[in-house]
Amino acid sequence: MKLPTLPVYYYLDHFVEMLQFVETTYGEILTDEDHAFTQRFRGLSKDAQCLLIRMVNRRGTIFNRALFKYKEITDLESAAQDLIDCGQARSLRAEDYSAFVLSLPKTALLDGARAAGFGREVRTSWSKPALADFFVAAIPFDLAAKHCGAGSFIALDNTRSIEFLLYLYFGKTADSLKNFALRDLGVLRTNKETSFSSRFADADEARACFHYSQVLDRIELQSADIDQRTVAEILDGPPRTTDYAADLAARAACQVGQFFEKHGDTGLAERLYRFGRSADCRERLVRLLYAKGDKDAAEALLRDMIDDPETDDEHLFATDFYARKFGGRRTGLCTELLRSGRQIVVDDTHRGHPEAGVAGVLRRQGGEVYFAENTLWLTLFGLLFWDELFESGQLSSGFDWISHCLRDRTFHRRFAPRIDSTLAQVRAGDALPIVLRTIASKWGQPNGIFAWEHVQMGALRALLACAHADGLAAIVRAMCEDFRGMRDGFPDLMHVRDGKVSFVEVKAEGDAIRRNQLTRLRQLEHAGIPAEIGRVDYRFDPEQDYVVVDIETTGSWSSGDRITEIGAVKVRNHQIVEEWHSLINPQRPIPAKIVELTGITNQMVQDAPLFHDIADSFIAFMGDGIFVAHNVNFDYGFLSYEYERLERRFRFPKLCTCVGMRRRYPGHKSYGLGKLCATYGIALDDHHRALCDARAAARLLNLINKKRVDENPLEAEQAA
Repeated sequence: MKLPTLPVYYYLDHFVEMLQFVETTYGEILTDEDHAFTQRFRGLSKDAQCLLIRMVNRRGTIFNRALFKYKEITDLESAAQDLIDCGQARSLRAEDYSAFVLSLPKTALLDGARAAGFGREVRTSWSKPALADFFVAAIPFDLAAKHCGAGSFIALDNTRSIEFLLYLYFGKTADSLKNFALRDLGVLRTNKETSFSSRFADADEARACFHYSQVLDRIELQSADIDQRTVAEILDGPPRTTDYAADLAARAACQVGQFFEKHGDTGLAERLYRFGRSADCRERLVRLLYAKGDKDAAEALLRDMIDDPETDDEHLFATDFYARKFGGRRTGLCTELLRSGRQIVVDDTHRGHPEAGVAGVLRRQGGEVYFAENTLWLTLFGLLFWDELFESGQLSSGFDWISHCLRDRTFHRRFAPRIDSTLAQVRAGDALPIVLRTIASKWGQPNGIFAWEHVQMGALRALLACAHADGLAAIVRAMCEDFRGMRDGFPDLMHVRDGKVSFVEVKAEGDAIRRNQLTRLRQLEHAGIPAEIGRVDYRFDPEQDYVVVDIETTGSWSSGDRITEIGAVKVRNHQIVEEWHSLINPQRPIPAKIVELTGITNQMVQDAPLFHDIADSFIAFMGDGIFVAHNVNFDYGFLSYEYERLERRFRFPKLCTCVGMRRRYPGHKSYGLGKLCATYGIALDDHHRALCDARAAARLLNLINKKRVDENPLEAEQAA
C-alpha cells in the first residue's frame, strides 16, 4: 500500500494544533514562561517556526546547519539567526563538547585532531567513541571547535516549555511530533472523541508529574553519572500533591535506589526507598533492612505493611516474608502453592503449549474450557464501563486510548454512583444485558482496554451465568479501584462444569508462579470463585487424541497449489476410533503427473466440495487432537494456508511420524512411508490416496507410542 504524501507544512500545522489544544485545555496550568514561549513562537517568521519544529523533532539538541534540507524553509541561515536572536537556539558551548564530537563522522575527527596538532596521538584504528573520548580528555573545546567546524552547528536552547507543552498533550515525555505524522500517514489510529479533559488536577500536579516523568526518562539510560545526578532531583523534587505524582516519584526512587543498593551505598538506597513510600519501595526497604541485620526495623515495617497494605500484592509479600523470616516457615507462599497444585498428566507433544494440553484434558473430563487469562477480565471490564471509560470526556487527547483516571486511580471516585449501580446489576445477575448492549452498539470501535477480535461471547456468558455473583462484583470493583494493579496475573483457563466456574493457572516443569498470579488466585478464592494451579506432568497420555492426517494436492507449493483430498484417522489408546475423509475441488486442473501418482482425476473432484465447505467439519474432527502426519510440515502447511485463505486460525500441536521413526527406530536406509510400511508389514494397498496413507501412518504412530511407553515405566503403568 502506498502511503499518502504529507503536506509541506504538516509539522508546523500540527505544532500549532498542539499549541491551540493545550492553551484551551490547560490554560490555567500554563505559567508566564509557557505563555512567553507561545508569544515568542508566534512572533517568529514562518521559516524560523518550521526550523524550530524540525529541530525539536530530530534526535539530540545540536545540529549541523549544513545538513538542513527542508522544502518548507526558503532561507535556512536567516531562520537559524532568528532562533538565535530570540533565545531558542545558540552557538555551541563547552557543555556540548561530547555531543558535538559524537555527531561528527570519524574522518572529520581524524582530520580535526591532525589540524589541532594531535595527529601523532590518535590512531586511525580507533573506534569513533574512542576518538570522541580522546577529544574530550585531551583537546580543549575551543581548539576542537575551531578545527572541526563547530561554527556550522546550532544548538536548541530554552526548550523546557516546549517539552512541557508536549507532555501536557501526549501525557508522556515525548520530544517530537512524530505521532502526528504517523496519524496522517494512516499508520497510527486516533480516537474520535470531540470532548477531552485535562490530565491533571492543577498546575502543581502537572509540574510534579512532568518533573518525575523526565527523571524516569533519563534513568532509562542506566548510567552511573545520570543516577548520581538524579538523586537530588528525586529527593528535592516538587511536592507530590496527588497519587499519580507520588507514583511517578516512587517509581523513580525505587529504580535509582536499587542502583545504589546494588553498588553498596545502602544508606542512600534507604533514603530513596523511604522517600518513595510505595509498595515496591517498602518491599525493597524491608529486604535491605533485613539483609544488613536491622531485623527489628524490618519486622516493624512488615507489621505496618500487614496492618495497612497499599495493595493485596503488598499484603501477600509482607505476610509471606514475615512468616519465613520471623515465623519459622521454610518455604515461600509461591513455592508452597506451586507444590500443592493439582498434577495434570498432559501428553508431552504439548511441550511449549501446556495450556492447550491442559484444556484438552479438562474437556475430556467434562465441561467447557476457555482460554481466559487477562483478556476475559479486561473485556468484561471494558464492556461494563464503556460509557464511563470512553464517552464521558475522560480521554485527554486524540492519541489517548486509556482514560487518565485509570492511570491515576481516580476512576472509582469519579464515577462512584454509576459504578455502584453497575455492580449492583452484576450481583443481581443482570450484567449480561449491559454487555450485549455495548457489543451491539460499539462493536469494532477501537479502545485501549481490549481487542474486539478476542471477545469470547461464550466465555462471557458462562462467567456471568455461573460465577459467584457477589464474588464477580468484588473482582470487578477491585479493577475499578486499581486498574493498573489488576490488569494482569489472572489464571490461564476458565473451566465450566455442572453449572459452576473455576479457574486454572497452568504451570509446566520449571515455571515459577509470579506474585501477581498468586494474588489473583487468592482474590478469586476469597471472592468465592474456585481457582487453582494445575501442574503439568508431561508424559504419554493414552487418552490423548492423535489425528493422523494425509492430504493429496495438485503440487508441492502450499501457497500456490491446492488440496485435492484429505484423509484422517483419530487414534486413542493405540486404537483407531474414528475416520474422516473427503475429496476436495481444488478449483484448478490437476497436473497429469499428479493424476498418475495419486489416481485422483479432474472428473473425480469436479463435483467435490470446496475447501470452505468442509472446513468446519474438519476442525470439529480435530477437536483437541494432536496433528500427526508423515513429513508433518507438508500436510500442516497446506491446511494452515487453506484456513488462512478463509481468515481463520489453524493451530495444533504437531507430531511427525517420519521424525519419530528416525529417532526411535534408527538404521533404516529410507524413512519414506512406503519403505517403512514394507519393513514393518503394514498394509498400503492404495498408496498416495489420503485415507489409506493416514491409516498406515497411524500404524507407525502406534509403533512410536509403544516405544514412548516402554522408555518410561511410569508411562507404561499409566497406559496399562
